[in-house]
Amino acid sequence: MLGLTFPTLFSRILTLLVAFSVHEFAHAWTANVYGDDTARNAGRLTLNPLKHLDPIGTLVLIFAGFGWAKPVPINPYTLERKSPSAVMWVSLAGPFSNFLLAIIAAIPIRFGWIPYAATGKILPSPYTFLIEFLTINLLLFLFNLIPLAPLDGEKIIDYLLPESWRHGFERIRPYSMFILLLIIFVLPMIGVDIFGWIITPVLTNLYKLLLGIPL
Repeated sequence: MLGLTFPTLFSRILTLLVAFSVHEFAHAWTANVYGDDTARNAGRLTLNPLKHLDPIGTLVLIFAGFGWAKPVPINPYTLERKSPSAVMWVSLAGPFSNFLLAIIAAIPIRFGWIPYAATGKILPSPYTFLIEFLTINLLLFLFNLIPLAPLDGEKIIDYLLPESWRHGFERIRPYSMFILLLIIFVLPMIGVDIFGWIITPVLTNLYKLLLGIPL
């Protein structure tokens, strides 16, 4: 299956069930805290992965190591009435939850509670599973911070941008999905891996930082 071993496939499927569910629950929970019950009424205030998984995003994660779930519905007007920064915090909650999951996975490895063991032929060892879990959650954290819709980073940057930059950002917004697909799928075919150039160094440094490896 495109070179994937069964232990890797098992690790990625189990990771996405946890990572996507926690990510989307974090969005829904934060929106609910701010008084927007849209996600709760849609049945998304839950850790049930069946409520959150997107078929295409799930397949991309399994085979590429990153992906996406179904966006949690929110009512930005309700949120903005509560606080001008509410939409930003709801958006940030998802990536932040993946970063917390990465920290949790790193702790037993960093402190030697889970010794290194090679992966098995059928199931991954606890060590290799935690490494996969850590890596994917860091990727989801960074990937979702990209400031292009429909990713969370778009709403985060929209709040943080100076007013003088907003007009230019609004002109780019309608083309966000096209730009994202171009960067992820098209440009790498001709050797232009913008995603890899930007994300990989940050991912590597975060990975080393969490595991206590010298930078």
